[in-house]
Amino acid sequence: MTAMFAGVLPASRIYDPARLDAYVASREFDRPTLVVDVDRVELQYNALKAGLGRADIHYAVKANPATDVIHRLVQIGSHFDAASRAEIEICMGQGARPETISFGNTIKRVSDIAWAYEAGITLFAADSEEELEKIAEHAPNSDVYIRLIVEVSQADWPLTRKFGCDGDTALRLLDYAKSLGLNPVGFSFHVGSQTRQASMWAPSLDALAKIWHAAKDAGHDLSLLNIGGGFPAFYDEPIQAPTDYAAAVMQMVTEKFGHVDRIMAEPGRGMVAEAGVIVSEVMLVSRKSDRDMHRWVYLSIGRFSGLAETEGEAIRYRFETERDGDPMGPCIMAGPSCDSADVLYEKRPMPMPMTLKSGDRVLIRNTGAYTSTYSSVCFNGFPPLDVVCI
Repeated sequence: MTAMFAGVLPASRIYDPARLDAYVASREFDRPTLVVDVDRVELQYNALKAGLGRADIHYAVKANPATDVIHRLVQIGSHFDAASRAEIEICMGQGARPETISFGNTIKRVSDIAWAYEAGITLFAADSEEELEKIAEHAPNSDVYIRLIVEVSQADWPLTRKFGCDGDTALRLLDYAKSLGLNPVGFSFHVGSQTRQASMWAPSLDALAKIWHAAKDAGHDLSLLNIGGGFPAFYDEPIQAPTDYAAAVMQMVTEKFGHVDRIMAEPGRGMVAEAGVIVSEVMLVSRKSDRDMHRWVYLSIGRFSGLAETEGEAIRYRFETERDGDPMGPCIMAGPSCDSADVLYEKRPMPMPMTLKSGDRVLIRNTGAYTSTYSSVCFNGFPPLDVVCI
């Protein structure tokens, strides 16, 4: 399998969806359904692990918490990044040991901190004084890492502002954590979701390494560096193959940070996106007027039922139909709900068959990440995204 993941691969060779296609083709679906090939998740884990080497993979459970996915990852030795009590319960329910789970959300309920600590979780994230105080009171003597804000990002979807703190604050928090009786072990960061090439990490790592070395110079005995996520999936732009990508990131981390006792990585999208396909159907094809340049194609799934990452058209999914051999034309894609915000692609219309009509099946490729978890309970009465693992 090694050759499969060397270098930058064309989309057609990144993943052979034959197993998923055979399953989907042999069944009828009466509601939008995400089908996940768990073998593909394992394949991607192994590819990333080959490049990450000694770094521990802490799968970002929020990307797809399906129990079959978590169970397989437990079996093959993955660790986990959990954002809530519910995610911790899912992992432990599938056999994950508490020492393999980090509570990586910097915004935690006091009761959840106390529950996690009682369950054996001793590694927590923080980016503020109050969060450290909560951890110190309800999870005394625990290990904590301080999340750094990433102000320089080349990701398709930067994750600045909401999470992390700047360097001066981070150094102050290390001191404060120690004064509270906690064990400040290091830093975490996230370069941004869908960082398509490893080289795009360099500006972020340069800035973050300065904070790491400043902390060391200030006398802090740091032992943990959590490099977060950002590992990409294929949508409509070339990406670097996973083993090559992960190895290049690790090489840069070593060059810029020096020796670090323990390194964590938190792939989510890069682990599960390409393992999934959503089965949906066309609800309506129409034009608003005779002057309308583009057709409107309404699907049985929209932004409120799993495709939230089309916000700002940031993630461009790949659509396939049985009519793809017919002449193609640009379409505005939208969901089925009675909400004007439920439009998927309008600024950059999507090419779809001119013969497309109501009832046609539409497959949405590489949708294994951040679809089922973004699906609403039942907005407008449309059912939430169903999930089937094979």
